[in-house]
Amino acid sequence: MKTLERYIIRRTAYAFTLTIAAMTGVVWATQALRQLDLVTSKGQTIVQFIGITMLALPFLIVIVAPFALMIALILVLNSLSGDSELIVIDASGGSRFLVLKPVMLFSLVVMMLTASMSLYFAPMGLAQLRTEITRVRADLVANIVKPGRFITVESGLTFHIRNRTGKGTLDGLLLHDTRDEETAFTYQADSGQIVEAADRTLLVMQNGTIQRRPKQEGDISIVRFQSYAFDLSNLIPEAGEPVFKASERTTTNLMSPGRNDAYALKNPEKLIQELHERFSQPLYCLAFGLIVFAFLGKARTTRQGRGVAVLGAICACVLLRTTGFGVTAVSGDSTALLSLLYIVPVLGCLLALASIFREQRGAEPKWLSDLQLRIQDLLDAIGDRLNGRRSGGAA
Repeated sequence: MKTLERYIIRRTAYAFTLTIAAMTGVVWATQALRQLDLVTSKGQTIVQFIGITMLALPFLIVIVAPFALMIALILVLNSLSGDSELIVIDASGGSRFLVLKPVMLFSLVVMMLTASMSLYFAPMGLAQLRTEITRVRADLVANIVKPGRFITVESGLTFHIRNRTGKGTLDGLLLHDTRDEETAFTYQADSGQIVEAADRTLLVMQNGTIQRRPKQEGDISIVRFQSYAFDLSNLIPEAGEPVFKASERTTTNLMSPGRNDAYALKNPEKLIQELHERFSQPLYCLAFGLIVFAFLGKARTTRQGRGVAVLGAICACVLLRTTGFGVTAVSGDSTALLSLLYIVPVLGCLLALASIFREQRGAEPKWLSDLQLRIQDLLDAIGDRLNGRRSGGAA
């Protein structure tokens, strides 16, 4: 690999790393807020909340990676032009392909990264996320013990707690049990904690009392205790097997689902669509790399403003990806339209290549050069007027 290629790849990799980290972090934060009830109402700690929501990161990277590549290439190519490095390459007789080669190599690397996320890591993370959410929803504390509320777990058994700490301790605990035909029990304790012991789930209460009151006749008896264990094993809801959606299944499962898979038998078109989406999504990385180079890979003088080229590259990439999302929505129930999932990014690649080779053979179209010069003159005129007003005001 030549020095120039290493130089461009190194700068692009640095810009891409920072960009994808920032974009993924923002998207993850917005998605994590949708699962905030894991902390507020399901009794999970912040660490558990972050760990569960981080499982969706591979899926987010698949969506964000092409746009991060677009921004990184725009920054690098614009910087090369601003520092006159592209002009030097062009003046020395170098071809545009000297810059196109490292751009293509890095785009291919990002495409492979995206493909690995799309085909393996993203569905694995989403499946684990589904499993964790199912487990949380079946958690005893999350479902039956909520601070400040009287929760009837089953007929004759009511829970109430004043507060629940981040460590799982239940403060100000009250348990009223009238399931026995002859006696009603009321348990009060300063604190309590649910523990697993000997394949049993126990509510261990500390520093409290047990009030026994006959339902017919008799006196109330009160027993004080320092520690008392109440068996909750028969109250735990069974966590059923999670039903994995198409996006949460492995690529192998999408290709050959089980014969008795109820979801697959009911939604075969969703599995097929998801399979084609996973193979087509990485192609946008290559398309974005070629599009950005087609707009910004040519050496331009200081008179040729690059603002129009940057705007054109962004609009073209956004339009291409929006078209892809639209095709995904349209081809929901039609397997005949699934080929469009591949045609859209491939068509973007072909159009960008056609533009690159055309400009390599000949000069830039006169209408585009004139448009850029007019825009640059307009910007210069506006700048001169602003400078004139400032000078007048200062005088």
